[in-house]
Amino acid sequence: MREPMIIMAMAVSFFVTVILSPLVIPFLRRLKFGQSIREEGPKSHQKKSGTPTMGGIMILAAIAVTTVWVAPHFTPVSTGTYLLLFVTIGYGALGLLDDLIKVVMKRNLGLTSRQKFIGQLVIAAVFFAVYRQSGFSTALHIPGTDRSVELGVAYGVLLLFMLVGSSNAVNLTDGLDGLLAGTAAIAFGAYAVLAWNQGQYDIAVFCVAVVGAVLGFLVFNAHPAKVFMGDTGSLALGGAIAAVAALTKLELLLVVIGGVFVIETLSVIIQVASFKMTGKRVFRMSPLHHHYELVGWSEWRIVVTFWAVGLLFAMLGIYIEVWM
Repeated sequence: MREPMIIMAMAVSFFVTVILSPLVIPFLRRLKFGQSIREEGPKSHQKKSGTPTMGGIMILAAIAVTTVWVAPHFTPVSTGTYLLLFVTIGYGALGLLDDLIKVVMKRNLGLTSRQKFIGQLVIAAVFFAVYRQSGFSTALHIPGTDRSVELGVAYGVLLLFMLVGSSNAVNLTDGLDGLLAGTAAIAFGAYAVLAWNQGQYDIAVFCVAVVGAVLGFLVFNAHPAKVFMGDTGSLALGGAIAAVAALTKLELLLVVIGGVFVIETLSVIIQVASFKMTGKRVFRMSPLHHHYELVGWSEWRIVVTFWAVGLLFAMLGIYIEVWM
């Protein structure tokens, strides 16, 4: 019976985060590692200035402890599991560096876009090199069918795009209290179901470890947030879900299951393109969650609505792969 391991993995990850948070949050506050708020952002966010950030380190710790400690007791740990940990910790370290620069300089600027992009590319390139060397498939699965298209080396380009694009898309979604924690829990929960359905139990354990970690974090990140995950958490979660999509051969379903992340990213692209071409903005502010803030929606209403949309996308992704 492997079912208990899923419950245990989620519970362990949840409690690791819940236990660490009351210890780490005061420590971050003493170090004055507070969030700097963009002046061009919604005025209501100014009151959040100084809230401890870099809480993503608690999420990373919970995921690593659970995956390394719990998973081997129930299922053989594959190369794929170590690849997932590499991407998660790698992108988390990149985000941590970004966060450290922000708090030390006391402004909402960290690594330059170029520096962050190069870091993301390097981690993605190492992931693909090990992925291919380990004999993982370079075919692209067509969701809802038994068909696949062999891409060969071109699969590496797809992986680079997925990892960099997903980490940035998830990072954009981290703009309201509890928004990313909730949507990430839903998306990873969907991939846990699909990995379990494939018999990839170690990847399923990793996914539920993420679910438990972000739900534990949500206890302290729900509005009004006592801590933010920062780029430490958001970049790690974005890279991790793209890596999960690759290892489960459900790359295209990432667009569906991660639908909220896609919409948030598209809102930024549309806003920038519209302003450059016409001088007019489509939204009052982007990403999209800020638009609804300026329309007058409460922060909690926006978050719950986005969670609901994320749940619908997750259910659609499972339906396409399992029942179509």
